[in-house]
Amino acid sequence: MARALYSSQLQLGICKVNPDASPCMLLLHIHALMTPTQAVRWTVADIELLPDDGRHYEIIDGELFVTRAPHWKHQNVTIKIGTALTIWSNESGLGEAAINPGLVFSEADSVIPDVVWASHERLATMLDDAGHLIAAPELVIEVLSPGEKNERRDRESKLKLYSTYGVLEYWIADHQLRKLEVYRRDRAILKLAVTLYAEDELTSPVLPGFRAIVKQFF
Repeated sequence: MARALYSSQLQLGICKVNPDASPCMLLLHIHALMTPTQAVRWTVADIELLPDDGRHYEIIDGELFVTRAPHWKHQNVTIKIGTALTIWSNESGLGEAAINPGLVFSEADSVIPDVVWASHERLATMLDDAGHLIAAPELVIEVLSPGEKNERRDRESKLKLYSTYGVLEYWIADHQLRKLEVYRRDRAILKLAVTLYAEDELTSPVLPGFRAIVKQFF
C-alpha cells in the first residue's frame, strides 16, 4: 500500500490546522498524557473519531498506520487484479472480489487491503451492518509500495495478521519488479509457496480454474 506514516506526528500536524475539532482535541489530549516510553494503543472506536480526509487509517495490533493516496501504477495494478478476479468470479459463480474493503478482525486489528476475494459461503456470514468484513476472506492481495516501512508492514505485520485470522492465501504484488509472491496456508500458517515473474502463470487452489499470466497485472 501507499507510504505509511506513524500516526501521532501526522495527526498532530492535521490538528494544528483545526485544533478545535473534537477528534483533534482528543488526539492532542492523548499526546499530552504520553511519556516517552508510552505508546497509544488504537482501537476501531478511535478510528471513527478521525477526520474523513481521504486517507486510509489502519490499525495492526493497536498501532495506527495512515496511508496517503497511492501511486497511479499502484492503483492500476489493483484494478487489473480486481478485474481479473471479478471476471473469473462471474464465470464461475463461486464468489466475489472487492477493492479496498474494510476488514475488521477485532477492536485492535482493522485494515483496508487492496483486493480481497471471498466465496459466497463466507460472505453470507462475514459482513456487518456497515458492509465491513468481520472475518477472513479466502484471498487477500496487497500491492507493494516502495520503502522499507511499507515492505515491512506488508511482508511482516500484515502477513502475521492474515495468518492469525485465517486467510487461506495472500498475494503481494510488486509492480516495480513485476513479480507476485504467493503465500499459502500450511499447518495453520501462511508461508511463501512460490514467487512468480512476468511470464509465469498464476493458478490457485482457492480459485479452481482461475489462470492468469502475471504480466497482465503490470
